[in-house]
Amino acid sequence: MSLDAELAAALRRDYREADLTPQDRAMLDFTAKLTKEAYKTTPDDLEQLRIVGFDDRAILQITMLAAWFNYINRVADVLGVGR
Repeated sequence: MSLDAELAAALRRDYREADLTPQDRAMLDFTAKLTKEAYKTTPDDLEQLRIVGFDDRAILQITMLAAWFNYINRVADVLGVGR
């Protein structure tokens, strides 16, 4: 959570270009992969999260939140929510 409008704008454009901490970058890299190509995730992806300081509980929370948002957005798309 940030009130930094410049950071928010950079994240909207492309998070990979935003000025992020290594932990935030690793989390967003992981959630992007989970969203686009979950079937390609490997134990190394989890290890990258551990290297920047996430423990197993945090990794579970990151995974569950990203998966839930992916799920609920697809449900909303199918049902025409927001059209």
